Amino acid sequence: MRVVIALAAALALAGCGLRPMYAGGGNGAVARGLSDVQVSAIEGRAGWLVRNALVDQLGTNGSGASPRYRLDVRLDDNLEGFALLSDDTIGRERRTLRARYQLVDLSSGDVVLDATAGSDAGIDVVSSDYATIAAEQTALENLSKDVASRIVTSIALRLRGDTAQ
Repeated sequence: MRVVIALAAALALAGCGLRPMYAGGGNGAVARGLSDVQVSAIEGRAGWLVRNALVDQLGTNGSGASPRYRLDVRLDDNLEGFALLSDDTIGRERRTLRARYQLVDLSSGDVVLDATAGSDAGIDVVSSDYATIAAEQTALENLSKDVASRIVTSIALRLRGDTAQ
């Protein structure tokens, strides 16, 4: 009876249409496609952080061949204060990092993917200016990694062949 149930479960999973994103590991089609993406320079400190995170997550093309795609990213980094306290000081800040990115096929010049990604974080403003500045910088570092991860996931889905995003 257990064998029949296990067999039925295996057949049900096989028919559900789920496919592993990184099938084949580092030699799979998606991993090879990601390693063929060249990341253009991005302005500012946030750009430097996002670009480094993208390069880390995409991997490098170890074959020595020229890249197949170019990733162009424009960032909007916004830090705004809100939550006024009774003494008219800011008690909380919100840091928002938004990216507009395009994946360009270098052989044809066509834009393969044109999308946006973003993330935000709340920051408590405390009496120590140093602590507040450190919290703002930490938030930027974390947001950069999150936005880069969202971009890489979107690119991987496109390279896998999923056009409905």
